[in-house]
Amino acid sequence: MLRILGLPLMGNIDLTGTSFQQFLHSTTHDDIPEEVMDFAKRCLLDLVGVMIAGSKTELAGLISNHATEHFAAGSKAATLMLDGRKVSPAGAALANGMMIDSIDAHDGYRPAKGHIGCHVLPVLMALFEAEGRNDGQEFLTSLVVGYEIGARAALALHGSVSDYHTSGAWGAVTAAALGSRFLKFDENKTRHAIGIGEYHGPRSQMMRCIDHPTMLKDGSGWGAMAGVSATYLAHSGFTGAPAITVEGNDVAHFWSDLGEHWTILEQYFKPYPVCRWAQPAAEASLTLKHKHNFRHEDIETITVHSFHEATRLATTHPATTDEAQYSLPFPVGAALVFGQLGPDEVGGKSLTDERVMSLSENMILKEYEPYNEAFPAERFAHVEIKLKTGEVHVSECHPARGDHEDPLSDQEILDKFYFLANPVIGDKRAEKI
Repeated sequence: MLRILGLPLMGNIDLTGTSFQQFLHSTTHDDIPEEVMDFAKRCLLDLVGVMIAGSKTELAGLISNHATEHFAAGSKAATLMLDGRKVSPAGAALANGMMIDSIDAHDGYRPAKGHIGCHVLPVLMALFEAEGRNDGQEFLTSLVVGYEIGARAALALHGSVSDYHTSGAWGAVTAAALGSRFLKFDENKTRHAIGIGEYHGPRSQMMRCIDHPTMLKDGSGWGAMAGVSATYLAHSGFTGAPAITVEGNDVAHFWSDLGEHWTILEQYFKPYPVCRWAQPAAEASLTLKHKHNFRHEDIETITVHSFHEATRLATTHPATTDEAQYSLPFPVGAALVFGQLGPDEVGGKSLTDERVMSLSENMILKEYEPYNEAFPAERFAHVEIKLKTGEVHVSECHPARGDHEDPLSDQEILDKFYFLANPVIGDKRAEKI
């Protein structure tokens, strides 16, 4: 019947008693290499900084109010971060996940074409508070487990369906798995939780939000909410197994190296709060500006050569920070005008800055086949800037800075955290974190 319906056959990865179950439920702090735990702390600090900056966005305010009104706390409650109000665990995962997603500066995993931490962190925060746990070692261990399952859930979904879905789609599976670990489900209940999470997860179309940027972003908050809800539904006896992206024969190879290959070490960190696809062009443009010392008013035209998906980030006059973060021309123009690229450069008064808009609207985006062939394993761009004097400067091929092959240093991670957090919570509180 499954073959007739076009669904993968089950059997080889029945979750009962397999390495998946063992990794999910039995992994302890001592099972994880020290370098992996250290890297998890980098991820945690970076995510917290992004969440703090995101708390000031209009999106964060709207979703926090929505969670308060429609996801009221019952017998279990969790906190809306940098807000203080209590809501249900699912509501907290929803709002805090969207808060992180509202500033596109969080870490990511290239093969997943998306972000793991932005649903793993809010799910763990909600569950730990709602269930009255206060174990930092277990929190970090579960964070690592979440990154490892999230990476493979993403690859399994992308590898088994034709449409490009947001991180929230596979994030719901990850969230339900973490909930199963946290509530110490048996093997059968774990299968149902993950199955519910997969079935109810948002199969949202990523490229729609690229072509029409809105507050929907990467679906991470909704995926986190769906996964937490799946956890508590399974806990009450609700059924939903199997999850075909976990148990299907055709995805078995994605799950075969749990506990052996630590994908968390392959996360990238963003230096700028814009879509990863736009970052190589921003990096190339800033490099040319610093190398040749020209001013933005000296520029006649800018031509960006990049991969297809990056050229789809074509919004030239964003009306909101959400549109600006999912644009390529605007953040490149802002970087050239202001000499840096942070939350202020893709929001507020910058959105109506005539200098930035002029560069943005005159920018030419060109698809470059070698970069298409490299995507998604690599994200490349090079930039040509023609000055009004007739002089032309062409950059080298630039990757998106911060990939694991050329990672940001510890100091750069710290500087980014303070850059994002200090304006919101002050120097002393940021230092304490």
